[in-house]
Amino acid sequence: MGELSGLVRSERLALIEFLETLTPDEWAVPSLCSGWTVQDVAAHLAWAPALRPLEAMLGLVRGGFRLNRVNADHARLWSSRGREAILEQLRVNAAKGLRPPGTPEGAALADAVCHFVDIRRPLGKSGPVNEEAFPVVADFFAGLRWPLTITIGGNARMVQGLRLVADDVDWSHGTGPEVHGRAESLLMLLAGRPVGADELTGPGADALYARL
Repeated sequence: MGELSGLVRSERLALIEFLETLTPDEWAVPSLCSGWTVQDVAAHLAWAPALRPLEAMLGLVRGGFRLNRVNADHARLWSSRGREAILEQLRVNAAKGLRPPGTPEGAALADAVCHFVDIRRPLGKSGPVNEEAFPVVADFFAGLRWPLTITIGGNARMVQGLRLVADDVDWSHGTGPEVHGRAESLLMLLAGRPVGADELTGPGADALYARL
């Protein structure tokens, strides 16, 4: 198993372990993904990697090639299978290294790390981001270009002309006025998630918030 594959597996297992501690009420809490509960996000992570290419194409056709709608419809459908089925499929994904058709391994790691935060934050259970995984995921989001931005999203254009510096992990990116923050905050920024007004500091923070 390569280093990147090992990180993907490690993050997936950490998510499974975390989900196993949640109550039914916590599974029903809205996540950071608009319109999705914790259970919906977990279901997306469970079955998107197991989707066969033909199934993925048929889903796009049925959804009028509107990817966000297709993802949302699939997540809610898969979510209805229940928590135990979701956890079991997540275990299969971790064991077999499954990932969505045509998706690079870096995207699989980004999905695991970012969606873990999407779940933890609304539950008030944020923790440190994996120090090995964060630089890989942060560089992945910072370097995203079209057409991957269509399927994955991100805020790479928003941070152009600024230097991002993580305060709790050895990582920085870009040139220009510095924007400081915890690794988790910078990850949320790069992934296109909301960031609190007190999470980013430094000479470039005001300019960045104005763009957001």
